Amino acid sequence: MPRPNDASLPFPRAALRAGKNGAWRDWQIEPVAEGAPAAKVSLKKLKPDAKPFSSGDKAADQASVQAIAEELDGLQDLFYADRRFKLLVVLQGTDTAGKDGTVRGVFARTSPLGVHTVGWKAPTEAERDHDHLWRIHQQVPGAGETMVFNRSHYEDVLVPVVNRWITPAQTAQRYAHINDFERLLAETGTVILKFMLHIGSDEQRQRLQERVDDPTKHWKFSEGDLDVRKQWADYQRAYEALLARTSTPWAPWNVVPANSKTHRNLMIATIVRDTLKALDLRYPPPKPALAGLRIE
Repeated sequence: MPRPNDASLPFPRAALRAGKNGAWRDWQIEPVAEGAPAAKVSLKKLKPDAKPFSSGDKAADQASVQAIAEELDGLQDLFYADRRFKLLVVLQGTDTAGKDGTVRGVFARTSPLGVHTVGWKAPTEAERDHDHLWRIHQQVPGAGETMVFNRSHYEDVLVPVVNRWITPAQTAQRYAHINDFERLLAETGTVILKFMLHIGSDEQRQRLQERVDDPTKHWKFSEGDLDVRKQWADYQRAYEALLARTSTPWAPWNVVPANSKTHRNLMIATIVRDTLKALDLRYPPPKPALAGLRIE
């Protein structure tokens, strides 16, 4: 059986992996080889209020987000025309972590022809009748497309784990299924960028309170959010486990300190931009039949 590091990717690994130097490196979960003990991941050591991509000036950072969003529009057009690759962006995080805000802040300037978003909810009865990845596979991007997952297949190793609906053995099996599934996607041209939006408990409390206090945000609030908040520590442990077990050479995890909404958007926009640039994108060659053609 091939080792994980033997995965044959049709794109440069630099599109996925942080370099030895730079702000990105400290926030990417180091992949572990098959058969080796899972790395220990401590979210407590990864401070949610950190700003490794920030210039130190909020206004300047906001301007940078806008500039990169404009740049992404051009890169996405080239990506769509190139059609050698697909891009899957996974946004995962606790309630109020900023998944919706990331979609608006990073991808709002791109064309809806080539960028699509799926917001994953609890599976329907029909979806539960299949394996847990069945519904996911139907929504992965096609050639030249970018798909943004607002929540994702990782919900199936979070909610069931915290609520003890599945056993540790079943959880380990799902980790393996996810790794193999993402390997299939990567080896067939899908660049997978996985972002865990990391906020602190106090920050979540403040954001939930804002939803209660602002009538225009009541639609975002569910009483069930309070029950889930009581499980904060359990969810943190579940996240630590999945980050350790599913950060692979073909789909590594990136933890995004997200207490600052501006920094969150800046970090993700920067990584997406740099990933697209690393793909050496190009327009298709000119068609000789069009040489000299004049439209009457």
